[in-house]
Amino acid sequence: MAARINKKRSFLFVSKVLGKHIPVNPFTPLLSGAALGLLLYQEMNKDTADAGQMEELLNKAVHGLIHPDQAEEAYHDLLSARLILPHPVVFIGFAETATALGHSMFNMFAAGASYIHTTREDIPELESVVSFEEEHSHAVAHLCYALNPGLLSGTEPIILVDDEITTGNTAINTIRDIHSKFPRQEYVVASILDWRTGKNVQTYNDLEQELGIRITSLCLLQGSIEVTGVPLLRAGGDQDTAPSTDAPVVTTYVQDSLERLPVSSRDSYGEINKSPYVKNSGRFGLESPNNKEIDQGVSRIAAQLRELREGPRAMIMGVGEFMYLPMRIAAEMGEGVSYQSSTRSPIHPERRSDYGVHSAEAYPSAGDPEITNFIYNVDPGQYDDIFVLIERDVPRQRIEPMTDILKKLAGHKVHLIVLSPKDSEVEDVAR
Repeated sequence: MAARINKKRSFLFVSKVLGKHIPVNPFTPLLSGAALGLLLYQEMNKDTADAGQMEELLNKAVHGLIHPDQAEEAYHDLLSARLILPHPVVFIGFAETATALGHSMFNMFAAGASYIHTTREDIPELESVVSFEEEHSHAVAHLCYALNPGLLSGTEPIILVDDEITTGNTAINTIRDIHSKFPRQEYVVASILDWRTGKNVQTYNDLEQELGIRITSLCLLQGSIEVTGVPLLRAGGDQDTAPSTDAPVVTTYVQDSLERLPVSSRDSYGEINKSPYVKNSGRFGLESPNNKEIDQGVSRIAAQLRELREGPRAMIMGVGEFMYLPMRIAAEMGEGVSYQSSTRSPIHPERRSDYGVHSAEAYPSAGDPEITNFIYNVDPGQYDDIFVLIERDVPRQRIEPMTDILKKLAGHKVHLIVLSPKDSEVEDVAR
């Protein structure tokens, strides 16, 4: 647990299996999504699924989530099952925390699945097909840029994927907006945690009756919570950190063979970044056949990064919504590699053994300086090499606040990895 600096919700469950606020074995968050996929398969094949196979795979998934050293084997066992759902489905992952969770759940299926994740990014050339509010969040507006206009216009079930369901209001808002434009009969809400009780459970039931739909809930852990106290509105507390280093930062443009989408972004100041996006990141919609290109791109990038690695302890870091590709790359980087992502969620740090966030570093986002991003739970010298992967190029002056922090944390070197369709090049940045 940790205290969220947010007047709308005062607490945060700091997940050990998500790869956001705590460094993890990269196979652990991949396995979390795959395990949710397994629950979905079981739910949709109640009468036809091989009960023995399902029990065996579920036991492997649970064992791998509890024991991180077994996560890789469990993840590959689940993927090797090559499961296919009885009919097509559309997965929607919620930004920013569940973008990789939803992608990993979608990737569990060999065919017949589509995926898109919501985004907070403003892309002027595209129109959002749905939009909704996340009422408790520090960043409420969700947008959904589907390049394929037919992605949501069918009648197949929609699978909403989030890391945690507390009240269920985000899912309800999403279902209402989707149903007003693209009505269908079946929705599934999948999450790692589900804390709904009482009236929040009834709200789903009421919505089912109102819209004439069915809502199924799937989760890895279910329970109830009770919250007391006053929300924390500013950070505080002393941080007992180790002496910092001053590692060099090396920028590397890594050729990845991934297709690009030539659209721009607009930040809070109205400034435009024309650097293209990775088309198959999940932000613009994916179909099952796209997984082959992603797999090839991941392997190509990981092979190049392994050549850059110098120390036995390394961290691969995603940025904001850009989580899944860095997570997959980290999983192919070898032993001694941890993964996590920066986040825009403001959390109060305190160095206690029973508390979820012991250190916090804040800086303006490279994509939008109006937004503050954070790196949690990384101490100076904890890693020899820190690789931070960014999806698209940004002006150097915008990335320096983040790299200035990382070079105080890395024991040896910071590698700023910019995914690029062009040939690799290396640029040393001053200490």
